[in-house]
Amino acid sequence: MNQKFVYNWITQLKKTILPLLIINMLEEKELYGYSLIVRIKEFTGYDVSEGTIYPILTRFQKEGLVESKWVEQKTGLPRKYYKLTSDGKKTLKQLNLNWNDVTNNDIIKNLIV
Repeated sequence: MNQKFVYNWITQLKKTILPLLIINMLEEKELYGYSLIVRIKEFTGYDVSEGTIYPILTRFQKEGLVESKWVEQKTGLPRKYYKLTSDGKKTLKQLNLNWNDVTNNDIIKNLIV
């Protein structure tokens, strides 16, 4: 087995799936960056850093998929919460349809044993 190839493939797969996970999690409720890190760890077992999450959130914001607001905390620093925009919700539906097309494709299912 070519372990380097497998490791690189898994890394690329995670990079591809992570934005889809994040945008789906934001559909459920407003979340701040660290809460996304914790939820991703709980859901997938993957350790994701702030240096990975925040660029994705910034990209989503630039694309108009999410909006953010600062929320003061009783203790500690304010947190920046993110939520989907109406365009983000529409985009999410299309992304999920495409993901389902790929994962439910009979040709791919027959190739992967």
